[in-house]
Amino acid sequence: MTHGLNPVPKDRLRDLLNLEAGKLGFDALAVASPDATPLASARLAEYVAKGRHGSMEWLAETLERRGDPRSLWPEVRSVIMLGMNYGPDENPLDLLQHKDRAAISVYARHRDYHDVIKGRLKELAQKFAARSGADVKVFVDTAPVMEKPLAEAAGIGWQGKHTNLVSREFGSWLFLGSIFTTAELAPDEAESDHCGSCRACLDICPTDAFPAPYQLDARRCISYLTIENKGPIPREFRAAIGNRIYGCDDCLAACPWNKFARSASEAKLVARADLREPKIGDLLALDDTAFRALFSGSPVKRIGRDRFIRNVLIAAGNSNDPSLEPGVGALLGDPSPVVRGAAIWALSKLVEADALRRMIANLPQDEDDDVALERDAALAELAGDHS
Repeated sequence: MTHGLNPVPKDRLRDLLNLEAGKLGFDALAVASPDATPLASARLAEYVAKGRHGSMEWLAETLERRGDPRSLWPEVRSVIMLGMNYGPDENPLDLLQHKDRAAISVYARHRDYHDVIKGRLKELAQKFAARSGADVKVFVDTAPVMEKPLAEAAGIGWQGKHTNLVSREFGSWLFLGSIFTTAELAPDEAESDHCGSCRACLDICPTDAFPAPYQLDARRCISYLTIENKGPIPREFRAAIGNRIYGCDDCLAACPWNKFARSASEAKLVARADLREPKIGDLLALDDTAFRALFSGSPVKRIGRDRFIRNVLIAAGNSNDPSLEPGVGALLGDPSPVVRGAAIWALSKLVEADALRRMIANLPQDEDDDVALERDAALAELAGDHS
């Protein structure tokens, strides 16, 4: 879109951006040139070639477009990168010790950031277009834009060893968005890497998802396993997931640069009270209607009730809380195979061997292969314990 009302001199456009961005709640703004990330394309191609993207096929499908902003929009001359702080007001790692409670990633405990940021970006872009006469396009996360390398090139932060953006001012707690424009804006200086010899984010990962510093294997990442992965969670990772039912904050929360961070000031990015530490037992009882009601406006809603309950069942199995047995047992007959399979596993961790053996014996033959595998695995464990 192009607007030419009340034009602002070119040397004042940056002042306009900073002023309006601040009014809209953005905490960081910087500019990169479209050609500022020449290595990003090759790194992404290597990531996909090694299969580390797992089932996220859209990364492979949009590989060429992600490599260079100009392949997405040839007319772009400047990329305005913006950040919004979503820092928590408490250490999210503390909740991991309370096994009867469910840990939802900090970014998902409030209004979906896509909705919050995209609306603000559009408003800022419209104001900028109206005063500059330039064309603009707005992108937030779901578009094929490599936001973290661009934010590093613009100087907002640097990609840390956990592959996420780290800011000296906001730690690891920044949501990113971008405005592409045909306006010629002076780019900012890129941020340098300040991780040094620190390995805090790598060493804390429960599933060893980092094959090397600055490299992530999504297939081992709890965020991927609980959000993107549609099938059963691989058995090798279940115990390590603990009570994390949606995403994982460990590598973010461990970053020493968070000591300079502050909690989010944007009201829509402050954690909802009912999502801070919900009880696992309460979540097990959610049907589709209740799930949708509880997570209305939250990014959690996007994975759907079945995947969510699968995650809650893994947490139940890790809880060592036998009082959860009735809620878990009720899900053995759930319409969703991924829920039924996870319920078998959770029961195998909560009940005595004889009780489990009776429960499994009373189950009807399941036509779903994954559920049958869960049943066989539980029986095999029982046989091993008996021997």
